[in-house]
Amino acid sequence: MKFGGTSMAGTERIRRVAGIVKRQQEAGHEVAVVVSAMAGETDRLVNFSREAHALYDPAEYDVVVASGEQVTSGLLAMTLQAMGCKARSWLGWQMPILTDDAHAKARIQTIESEALLASMASGEIAVIPGFQGVTEGGRITTLGRGGSDTSAVAVAAGIKADRCDIYTDVDGVYTTDPRIVAKARKLKNVTYEEMLELASVGSKVLQTRCVALAMKENVRVQVLSSFIDENAPAADTLPGTMIVSDEELEGLDMERQLITGIAADKNEAKVILTAVPDRPGAVATIFTPLAEANINVDMIIQNVGREDTDTDVTFTVPQADLDRTQAVLEANREVIGYQKLTTDPKVAKVSVVGVGMRSHAGVAATMFKSLADRGINIQAISTSEIKVSVVIDADEVELAVRLLHTAYGLDG
Repeated sequence: MKFGGTSMAGTERIRRVAGIVKRQQEAGHEVAVVVSAMAGETDRLVNFSREAHALYDPAEYDVVVASGEQVTSGLLAMTLQAMGCKARSWLGWQMPILTDDAHAKARIQTIESEALLASMASGEIAVIPGFQGVTEGGRITTLGRGGSDTSAVAVAAGIKADRCDIYTDVDGVYTTDPRIVAKARKLKNVTYEEMLELASVGSKVLQTRCVALAMKENVRVQVLSSFIDENAPAADTLPGTMIVSDEELEGLDMERQLITGIAADKNEAKVILTAVPDRPGAVATIFTPLAEANINVDMIIQNVGREDTDTDVTFTVPQADLDRTQAVLEANREVIGYQKLTTDPKVAKVSVVGVGMRSHAGVAATMFKSLADRGINIQAISTSEIKVSVVIDADEVELAVRLLHTAYGLDG
């Protein structure tokens, strides 16, 4: 079971979480719980680090920011004990959760789970701080923002759990953001691939790394709300959203939608380089320095120029990386040989996702026609086997999402 920062924000909410955990144990389960820091706490600790040293040591930064989860794990264990449960906290280094030494963005390598399993088998509830691990050399590490979801799936894989329940401030995965489309429906089941695509194109329900790990380790993940009534039934009977393999979903008696969901991401910026020499290796001179600067490029379009001697290259980057992208491209202008650099921070990406695309034609055509009928101009297109994404003007995102939700028959 994993609880996020809003679920752990204060004594009353921690007591509510303890009640949810206790009900699962009373239902006959062995339970491990992964917790985030209280809402806002990690930001507070990050600011302290920046105030202490603008160019802080990442290893010491991890020591500071990992403390938020240590507090909530201890408080939840105490609260469970007060309710008459056997419980104890297990810090990342005590299990241990071994990671590489990439501080502030570490990746989990192994989890030694024997002691944890023995504790759970004895009836003890294990409370584990998310987001943190330890290197072979004994230094504390953190997994990057949103890393508690990844911790939870990794622990579930390490102890071969039947299921990993991720409690959030939403009660499942919806066909789109219910704040944009009131008729959005909650999905009973989603495949790992669909959830991975939805997470990568803007759905904020689960972190991409968490879904990728669940897919790799075949961990069944359920998304549900921690904001439920005191007397609500245990999660086994609550209608959350289950994220499972293609094979398991095929075995369920249900009608599959052609499109599973629609996601929107306003965190996009467009970059256009005009009159780039049209020669072998030209594109590499653009994207190699961006990769070296750790700037993630999303959609790429290359047009052939009129004279067949040059080309225009358009691509998108995260909005937060736009200034760095400009700086890198300007520093490499002579090598790349472009004539003009233009940027547009007021764009957004809208994506339709669904495994049904594999066996049905016309999904992209429906998207393009629906947007064209309302005069929404498409600036870039990207596709995968189960996804079609377009870049449009940021001001038209909500209209586009509503149009597509209706066009694909997703309205509840």
